Amino acid sequence: MAEKFDAIVVGAGPAGNAAAYTMAKAGLSVLQLERGETPGTKNVQGAILYADALERIIPDFRDDAPLERHVIEQRMWVLDEKSFIGTNYRSDAFNSDQPNRYTILRAPFDKWFSGKVKAAGGLVICETTVTELIQEGKKVIGIHTDREGGDIYADVVILADGVNSLLAKKAGFHGELEAKNVALAVKEIHFLPEEVVQSRFNIKGNEGVVIEIAGAVTHGMVGTAFLYTNKESITLGIGCLLSDFKKAGIAPYTLLEELKAHPAIAPLIAGGEMKEYAAHLIPEGGYKAVPTLYGDGWMIAGDSAGLVNAVHREGSNLAMTSGRLAAETVIALKEMKLPCTAPHLARYKAALDDSFVMKDLRKYKELPEILHSNPHFFSVYPQLLNRAAHTMLMVDGQDKHSKEKTIRGSFVQQRSLWGLVGDAYRMWRATR
Repeated sequence: MAEKFDAIVVGAGPAGNAAAYTMAKAGLSVLQLERGETPGTKNVQGAILYADALERIIPDFRDDAPLERHVIEQRMWVLDEKSFIGTNYRSDAFNSDQPNRYTILRAPFDKWFSGKVKAAGGLVICETTVTELIQEGKKVIGIHTDREGGDIYADVVILADGVNSLLAKKAGFHGELEAKNVALAVKEIHFLPEEVVQSRFNIKGNEGVVIEIAGAVTHGMVGTAFLYTNKESITLGIGCLLSDFKKAGIAPYTLLEELKAHPAIAPLIAGGEMKEYAAHLIPEGGYKAVPTLYGDGWMIAGDSAGLVNAVHREGSNLAMTSGRLAAETVIALKEMKLPCTAPHLARYKAALDDSFVMKDLRKYKELPEILHSNPHFFSVYPQLLNRAAHTMLMVDGQDKHSKEKTIRGSFVQQRSLWGLVGDAYRMWRATR
């Protein structure tokens, strides 16, 4: 274990696996450490896999990756207590030979991805906790583990150890996470026969549906819910900012139980057997909450770096892309025989800035604060939109002009004319 490696990767999630695989495939000596019994052991939840990011790393991943369903339909629902208003996009074009998105179960997927790291020549060691980084001055030269004689050295260490990266915090690379920048999501997996899943969502074969949900289910807190179809199960979950949970005094599982009982959701999971439950922290502070991403002998990727696009519910693609770009930075420096010092590792940040990862986060950099300071987007507007739809669709002898006047009046009464204008401006400024 005293052997020195070209690179050490801490963590075997999407970011860590992407980094370790890319470097191992290029012929570098790579050590990957995972504290779970096996990669993916700690992950039971369903997730969305974005094919493009993985395809750039493993072009033929579809041949043997444990994929659940390819997504052909995206639904977006805004709920009040008894109803929902929404939209959806469904296209047969997503039934191509190379679909764009898949639902996956993280446990088998992470294990598969880690297997690719091993096949490429990387050394993967599980059930090992990295307790701290070894530093000479400010330069990271290795890691200390909980194993006997557990000091291991490398030219560079890539941290991909999850949203609450204790190693980065202990080393002083970033401070304590702020509650307003982190969401806590709780999820359940409900098992149903494959034919029942297909019937309820009007799909066939391996087609899948994703539903993103906002509104009354979060009690005005900043957050969303979601539903993913798997082959023989449904992933259902909800998450809100930690700061809002603390302020409201509401337990996450309470929201999940209310979501399951909502008239729009209950029929979709009826008869299902709940076998798995998980809670997961998600970095949702956006662009302004991204910490320093590199330094002398180290880089940070994925959730550890806060790389999640909360607006579009994208995470795995940002994680895999950042892991790949970190690895490609190391490979390039090795080819040029340059040391992994901060000035040279700055190439990683430049590559991220030039990618969709930072461009998308920068686009929405103002949104987290706007949503946090304007909770009516998650309470008042869902109610108003649903009532407006109910009013217009109720045939009761009242003329449509009067109905429209009633709807306009309800919006003005709840938010005032200037309030509506201000809200529209704030959302435009946050998403332009």
